[in-house]
Amino acid sequence: MAAGLIGKKVGMTQIFKEDGKVVPVTVIEAGPCYVIQKKEAEKDGYTAIQIGFMKKEKNINRPEAGHFKASGQGVFRKLKEFRVAAKEISGYELGSELNVTMFEAGQKIKVTGFTKGRGFTGVVKRWGFNGGRNTHGSKFHRKGGSVGQNVMPGKIWKGKRMAGHYGNEQVTVKNLEIVKVVPADNTIIVKGAIPGATGGIVYIKK
Repeated sequence: MAAGLIGKKVGMTQIFKEDGKVVPVTVIEAGPCYVIQKKEAEKDGYTAIQIGFMKKEKNINRPEAGHFKASGQGVFRKLKEFRVAAKEISGYELGSELNVTMFEAGQKIKVTGFTKGRGFTGVVKRWGFNGGRNTHGSKFHRKGGSVGQNVMPGKIWKGKRMAGHYGNEQVTVKNLEIVKVVPADNTIIVKGAIPGATGGIVYIKK
């Protein structure tokens, strides 16, 4: 298994390919990330690396400073742990930089992000319920309807689709194609859409 990168969704646009076709793409600012911690099989039971993204200059407490001290790269806002094969863990050194050069055009990746948060919504928007009639005199338009049971079991079943917090869920999209890698700007241009709003944090893996 190979390590990945932490990135930030810049936004969507479109580009022209060599054959003249227009392709919708998403621009991701990926890295540079730095190795903060290494997990060894003998000590931790598995092999992985923890990487940091977006340096933090203010409001640093002593536990944070101690955790980041070994890397020598300062304190970071975002951390992510990526599993790495035991034979590859020796290739990562504390404080070493990981950037977009680990990817190339035409490569397939998977991107994990968090969908846009929509707050507290009703059942029509959250679950696609039809609702009631919109005719004059109707008092049932966008309600959820009956949710209870009879005397037996006399309760609401777990998992009942009701109004509540909608969005802000972790979603992974696989087999996204890299159209272009721009090392000078630390950006990756990916074909299609990825989860999340503009400026949202995403995790990129091969």
